[in-house]
Parts: sequence; structure tokens; C-alpha cells
Amino acid sequence: MSALAMESFWFNKSACDDAERAYYEKLSGCKGPSVVPPQLGLSEQIARARDHIKNSLQCVDTLVTGLSSSEEMALVKKLNALETENKQLKKVTDDLKALVLSLEARVGSLEGGKPAAKAAPAPAAADDDDDVDLFGSDEEEDDAEKARITEERLKAYHEKKSKKPQVIAKTSVLFDVKPWDDETDHNEMIKACKSIEMDGLVWGANKLVPIGYGIKKLQIMCTVEDAKVSIEELGEKIEAFEDFVQSVDVAAMNKI
Repeated sequence: MSALAMESFWFNKSACDDAERAYYEKLSGCKGPSVVPPQLGLSEQIARARDHIKNSLQCVDTLVTGLSSSEEMALVKKLNALETENKQLKKVTDDLKALVLSLEARVGSLEGGKPAAKAAPAPAAADDDDDVDLFGSDEEEDDAEKARITEERLKAYHEKKSKKPQVIAKTSVLFDVKPWDDETDHNEMIKACKSIEMDGLVWGANKLVPIGYGIKKLQIMCTVEDAKVSIEELGEKIEAFEDFVQSVDVAAMNKI
């Protein structure tokens, strides 16, 4: 008895439920069920449940019919939007699920491949095995292969460069050759200048230009290869003909 005295019982729970239901039915404007005595049989309880369902349906119909046309349209639009959003969310969820499954499969394959990649260390059978390099041969082969490829590429580059025609740098030079006086034989002076032969030297046109008092200077043109002929050396060779030449100057010079 002392144990039962400590327990708390809600003896009027059904009455409280009925009062709460009647209060909400009154707020919604629905017709509530008739007051039923607390002691009901099975058939009476079934009838009471049917009445309750009927009243609930009437309440829903009243709420629906009480809406205006604009409110109904807004409600329909909202339902359609919710349905569309639900479909989109479902699609996104399916895509995420598929992505997660693929990632799990990939991670599983990688984790499953790691142990296979690592070879178990073999126990030392003898002291001679301590100096054996298990991976050195592969690295040496890779280095040798890289060296061979590099050598082949350099060889191909040099062959291609050697076949390419090289541009020869040339210079066109105009010399002013001045004689001693007006009695100098210009023809002999021209022959003496053009008698100079050098590899990469080609003589061109010439003419006599008066400079005063009956004296004429010789302008002679030539083309030289920069890598083979020195212009300064060529001028010194012309000045070496002292019987005809007083001085030599470079009047013009153009790169070709």
C-alpha cells in the first residue's frame, strides 16, 4: 500500500481530453459531439469515433470552402512550388548519394591497393643480404634511360642546326684613295688596289672624283665578309702602294 501511495494517477484524463477537443472544435466553428457518459460500451465508442471523424471532415470542408479564389490560387501555387522543390531536393539527394557511393568505392579500392603495393620485408637469411640494394637497379636503369634520351635529343638538335643554312655577315665598304698629285697614273692605281686578293673580298665599281687643282681621288667599292676580312687591314694594304697612294679613308660602310 505504501508503494501505491507514492504513485500518481491521472484519473480524469479522458474527461480532460474531451474538454480539450471540445475547446478546439468550438474555435474552429465545428459542431462538437454530444456529451457521452464516461462509461461507454464498445459499440458506443465506435459510434463516437465515427462522429468525431465526420466532424473533422466537416471542419476541413469548411476551411476549404471559406477560402477565396485568390487564396486558393496562392495555395495551389505554393503546393506546386513545394512539389517542384521536393523533386529538386530528391534529385540532389540522389546525386549526392551516388557521389558518396563512388567516393567510398574509390577509397576502398585505394586502401585495398596500398597493402599490395608494399612488399613485406623479407627476413635476413644471411649476412651477405645486408648489402643488397633492392631498388638501386631500377633507379640506375631510369637514370640511364634519361641520359640516353637526352643525348639523342641533343644529337638531333645539332644535326638540325648544322643542316640549317648559316647567314654570312657581310659589309659594303667605299674607300677614298687619294694620290700624291695630278701626275699620278690613276689606271695603275686602280690595278694596284684591285690586285689585292683575300678570302671573302670582292671588288666592285670605282670612279675618279675631282678634289681641286687637277687632282682626282679614287673611290673604289668592295664587299667583305666580316668573319674573314678586316677593313683596317685592307686599308693598310692599299696604303702599301706608296708610289700611287698618299692616304686611304673609309667614305661609307653599310652592313649587308
